[in-house]
Amino acid sequence: MANYIDGKAMAAELRAEVKAEVEKLKAQGFQPKLAVLLVGDDPASVLYARSKEKSAANVGIDFELFHLPGQTTEEEVLRLIERLNQDDQVHGIMVELPVPKHISKEKVMEKVDPRKDVDGVHPLNRGYLVAGRPALVPATPQSCIILLERSGIDLRGKKVVLVGRGETVGKPLFFLLLQKNATVTLCHTGTKDLAKEVQAGEIVIAAAGRAGLITKEMIAPGAVVIDAGINEVEGRIVGDVVTEEVAEVASLITPVPGGVGACTTVLLFNNVVEGLKMQKGL
Repeated sequence: MANYIDGKAMAAELRAEVKAEVEKLKAQGFQPKLAVLLVGDDPASVLYARSKEKSAANVGIDFELFHLPGQTTEEEVLRLIERLNQDDQVHGIMVELPVPKHISKEKVMEKVDPRKDVDGVHPLNRGYLVAGRPALVPATPQSCIILLERSGIDLRGKKVVLVGRGETVGKPLFFLLLQKNATVTLCHTGTKDLAKEVQAGEIVIAAAGRAGLITKEMIAPGAVVIDAGINEVEGRIVGDVVTEEVAEVASLITPVPGGVGACTTVLLFNNVVEGLKMQKGL
């Protein structure tokens, strides 16, 4: 029977570390600040933005929300981002998605200064990640790596099967795993005989966004299973893994919620800290 990895406990540790780093920066005369842009009134986005405000306060990071009407033009959004790029009191910029249809998500993301791109989605940051150079990296892939390493898993040479090739989790996580010298097989929902591929994994990471995709029969006895999926099923949040079943054969497993997602917000704020250091040459 698997042990559950406690993402909430690790998030608390990370929060304390980020808070200590923020205090050090304040002692040097730097006050980290995150600016969040929200266009329109998507209820989930409003909720996320407000929860980030509370989380920022918990680690000592200043927070400013720019809540713009849904009819705001693309040009106005780009001008605001340029102003925040030039503001040396702002060290991180985040755009809440989705943006209204008349605004190009790609143009907006590419306008953000890569050193302030706390979501790690700017093409330059993606390119640096592929090249193994220092970059701001999306929080969810970082969370997967941290949960493994802080659970005592040495990734060097391990057979990792990653299920999911999305832009925000699967692809960046693939390159982070390579940097850790893991042997990575990247699968997706279109992979032939997915069960056979997954069974070869000493570590299985699910990030496909499909509830119930990874079942007990697919997991080798003693494998470690990280569930980075988020799906809403009948009003509940579940991952991609049939957790209770898989826990019978795995050695370690993350729950959903309370696993990967628990660490993502604090890692977003860690990106604000890292971005500030890049901008100030620290």
